[in-house]
Amino acid sequence: HLQLVDSGGGSVQAGGSLRLSCTPSDHRYRTQYMAWFRQTAGKEREEVAVIDDDGSTTYTDTVKGRFTISKDNAKNTLYLQMNSLKPEDTAMYYCAAERWYDPASPEKYEYVYWGQGTQVTVSS
Repeated sequence: HLQLVDSGGGSVQAGGSLRLSCTPSDHRYRTQYMAWFRQTAGKEREEVAVIDDDGSTTYTDTVKGRFTISKDNAKNTLYLQMNSLKPEDTAMYYCAAERWYDPASPEKYEYVYWGQGTQVTVSS
């Protein structure tokens, strides 16, 4: 059973930076889509950034220009570089891999594999 191991969270002051990492337990694993999500207590999990296997990326509006998602194919590792962090970025961050599309609603999808989460705390 594939596992995703995410790491790199921590506590920083506003304006600081962190880099999250995510590595699959099987170094041979490849998939079209990988993503970073975040979640705070009482809120739904939010898709923060997505990367396609051709390197195309998308971001939620609140992190555009501050966060960068990337993949090192040689290390088979997913990254999320987070700069200019704000207190509202405080959350548990999860990496995710492999989309499953709902046959009844092709525009809807879920991710099959998830990391265990890494906490990011930004103080003002």
